[in-house]
Amino acid sequence: MAVPEVIPIAYEPHGRTQAVGRYADGQFLASVTYAFPEGFRPDDGWEEHKRLYSALHLFDVDGRYRDSEIWCAGTWAEQQQAPDGADSVLARARAHLATMLRSLPRRTYTDIAIRPFRLTLDGVLFGLVTGDDEDDPWAELYPDHLGFGAPWDGRYDT
Repeated sequence: MAVPEVIPIAYEPHGRTQAVGRYADGQFLASVTYAFPEGFRPDDGWEEHKRLYSALHLFDVDGRYRDSEIWCAGTWAEQQQAPDGADSVLARARAHLATMLRSLPRRTYTDIAIRPFRLTLDGVLFGLVTGDDEDDPWAELYPDHLGFGAPWDGRYDT
């Protein structure tokens, strides 16, 4: 079985796909996630390279990619310096994502189906990338590292 042209992503209210759904102009996929730049090799100081992003990706009703708003809230090192409170990196990322989501008119959280896409920001890959390993087709959401595959029912694996 090949990778479908449009890949379903199931809405999970308390899971890693809790911020997916539809809005007046199409579909959306959003998350708060840590990421390293592509090709990064861990060494001393990795904490400065691990960044926390708020990402909102927009698609038309047929799942074609339209646009993204991606914002870096800070690094793992900054989060460790001030892990609690409204000024923490994580709190800022979550607040920014909430603001982006509130901007979507007639937003509802539900299953979506989108086409593969990719973009790079700050050296970090964002997108839904597809491939085929020895007749085992797959799709993976980056930088979240959520894997999708047969039976293509929208559920993910980590």
